[in-house]
Amino acid sequence: MDYFVQSLKKEASYICTVKKESLIKAFVQLGVVMRHFGLSRPWKNFELGITEAEFDHFNELIGYVKHNNGWFSEDMVRKALFNLGEALTLDDLESWSKKYAFTDEPKSVAVIMAGNIPLVGFHDFMCVLLSGNSIIAKMSSDDDKLFPLITDFLICFEPKLKGRISFSDRKLQGFDAVIATGSNSSYLHFEQYFSKYPHVFRKNRTSVAVLAGAESDDELKALSKDIFEFYGRGCRSVSHLLLPKGFEINRVFENIVHQGEVINNKKYGNNYDYNKAIHLMNQENLLDNNFVLLKETKDLTSPLGMLYYHFYENEAEIASYFESHKESIQCRVGLDGLPFGTAQCPALGDYADQFDTMTWLNTL
Repeated sequence: MDYFVQSLKKEASYICTVKKESLIKAFVQLGVVMRHFGLSRPWKNFELGITEAEFDHFNELIGYVKHNNGWFSEDMVRKALFNLGEALTLDDLESWSKKYAFTDEPKSVAVIMAGNIPLVGFHDFMCVLLSGNSIIAKMSSDDDKLFPLITDFLICFEPKLKGRISFSDRKLQGFDAVIATGSNSSYLHFEQYFSKYPHVFRKNRTSVAVLAGAESDDELKALSKDIFEFYGRGCRSVSHLLLPKGFEINRVFENIVHQGEVINNKKYGNNYDYNKAIHLMNQENLLDNNFVLLKETKDLTSPLGMLYYHFYENEAEIASYFESHKESIQCRVGLDGLPFGTAQCPALGDYADQFDTMTWLNTL
């Protein structure tokens, strides 16, 4: 027993030796790697910090994951890697993380990850580590291939992290707090099983774009990225447009036509076909351009393969709409919101549900 206690103390001492500065450097190097893969660049030398064999293995994995999850096409996986890597610069990481404490008494935080888009749990993963805590990650079966190798890269850049990162595919045990992201139905399970612990629970959200009416074609083309990247499956994906009364809806069609290749994804195509059939049988009015259906309604969240829109007359109507859906909207694009085309590229301080995860971690 004495030996066991001494081993635990030795392990705890080992875990506490990780320094914030070395962690930041490791994430900066990881950002270099992620951007490199995101841009499909070839391996040249060891400036990435990984071997050619490791590079080739991850490159093969990027092309393979679509066989495990049909939504994870290679171009979408690379988009995710690049978007995440863009934020992992030394200036951005230092500027963001200096606002928060780095604990000398790490807690074990269980992070239950969603699987709707590639590496969607990465920000929580990073927050836990850069707050000085340890993570037990429970990955979604839809996204359980990329994270282990990303973690291997990170541990390669900072070996002391090995004692702070673990994965679980079974019942979670030995944790002090929980961050869980899932659907509205999953949320009920989170409440049932984990509400007695310090926790952050997240459920379904979507995003909305507000047009002023004078947008250029380039701005509307940029908006199409907010709609179609990751096939519209992310909480930051725009599923509803607020248009000024009298706006010519054909302008939207004209400036999203270049996104038509999404229909070649079998899963997306099946959703489009299904929703088209259902609405035609119900004799509902739709606008159709053979890869997305536009429907005029004030309902917030459109099904995959569809885009909802409605017209407003004044700013008061916009404010009222956002107030009535404030628990279901992740971000606002366009008028008084994010620039068009940037919804899928959150900054380090753009927290999910507008809840500051790092501040919460500092309270544990």
